[in-house]
Amino acid sequence: MSQIETNQLPQMNQIWQQTLNWQPNANQEQLFQQVYQEILVGNEIQNLTRITSPEDFWEKHLWDSLSGIVGLEEPDLQNNLEIIDIGTGAGFPGIPLAIAFPHWKLTLLDSTRKKITFVNDTIAKLKLNNATGIIARAEALGRIPGDRQSYDIAMVRAVSKASVCAEYALPLVKVGGLAILYRGHWSNEDTVNLRSAAGKLGAKVELIYPWETPLSQGVRHCIYLRKHSGTSKEYPRPVGIPEKQPL
Repeated sequence: MSQIETNQLPQMNQIWQQTLNWQPNANQEQLFQQVYQEILVGNEIQNLTRITSPEDFWEKHLWDSLSGIVGLEEPDLQNNLEIIDIGTGAGFPGIPLAIAFPHWKLTLLDSTRKKITFVNDTIAKLKLNNATGIIARAEALGRIPGDRQSYDIAMVRAVSKASVCAEYALPLVKVGGLAILYRGHWSNEDTVNLRSAAGKLGAKVELIYPWETPLSQGVRHCIYLRKHSGTSKEYPRPVGIPEKQPL
C-alpha cells in the first residue's frame, strides 16, 4: 500500500463544532478525505501545496477554508448564495466550501491553467454540481457584465496586499454583498489603509475577526467588507495595475 493510500485525515468534529458551530456529516468527511487524496496525487505532477501531513492539511486547508464563515449570519449560511473564490490555486477555499454548503454556487477563479484543470478534474471526481473553475484574471472578470457586481460573496485568501485583494473582489460583489479577505497578521495601520481603499470601491470594513488556528495557534484574521454602493467603472484597473499601484 502506498503512502498516499495510508494517509487519513484526523477526526475533528468537536473542534469544527466549537470553532465554527458547524461539523461535517459522514458524506462530507468522505469528500474531504477524497480532496486530500487528490491533492497528494496531484502534487506528484505539479506543485499544488507544501502542506501535506494529515493534521496540517486539515488545519491549514480545510479548517482555514471554512473559517471565513465565522462572521456570517445564520440566514446567510442557509441562503442559496453565489460565491466567487479569487485566486483559488488548488481549490481553496472554494472546494471545501462547496462540500460544506451544497446549496451555495461556487465559482473558483485562477489565472493558472494547470491549477484550474486540476480543480475542475477534482470537482468532477467528487461530483460537486455546485462548483466550477474558470481561468481568468480578477481584473478582467470584474469588467465583464455577466460577472461584475453579480456575486453575493467574494473570498480572497491572502493572494496579495489587502487593498489589492479588495480591488480584485469588490467589483464582482453585488451591492449589499460581502468581500471576505483571509489574512494572517493584522495591524491598525492595515485597517486604516483598507478603509481608504474600500471607500473608493463602494464598501466599508464591517468586521475584523481575529483567530487562532485550532492546532498550531497560528494567527489569522478574517476581514469582512460590506458593499454599500456600486463600484466606480474606474475599477478594477487593468491587469497588473492593482498589484503595482495599490489603492
